[in-house]
Amino acid sequence: MVKGLAHVCFVVRDLDKAVEFYVDKLGLAMAFEFKHADGRRYGAYLRAGGRCFIELFQGEVTAGDGKASFQHICLEVDDIEKTVAELQARGVEVGPVTLGCDQSYQAWLADVDGNKIELHAYTPDSWQKPHLA
Repeated sequence: MVKGLAHVCFVVRDLDKAVEFYVDKLGLAMAFEFKHADGRRYGAYLRAGGRCFIELFQGEVTAGDGKASFQHICLEVDDIEKTVAELQARGVEVGPVTLGCDQSYQAWLADVDGNKIELHAYTPDSWQKPHLA
């Protein structure tokens, strides 16, 4: 049976810039890299907390037909106001903190390829609260 989210995978235009964003800006840690036999890096696996990871592969990013099913990834944070302030201090454009209809706080940003990222902080009234382990 499914135990939880293992990873989210993105194809990125510039692997170095994407890794810099996720590691240097968002503060994720490198778990391991994918390398060709000649040592050139073509992918990265980043720790996103607990047993969750973000996987990045160098490749061609296409806009598609506008009907992509991917919408965003959501990263839980401990203090959303502090996190947003820290990211803005690092030069990341982050939208305002708002209370979502699920009674959880959220703020939005995008990575270097335009992939949407939701920052998420639970409240005592969050609809998810009864389902958290």
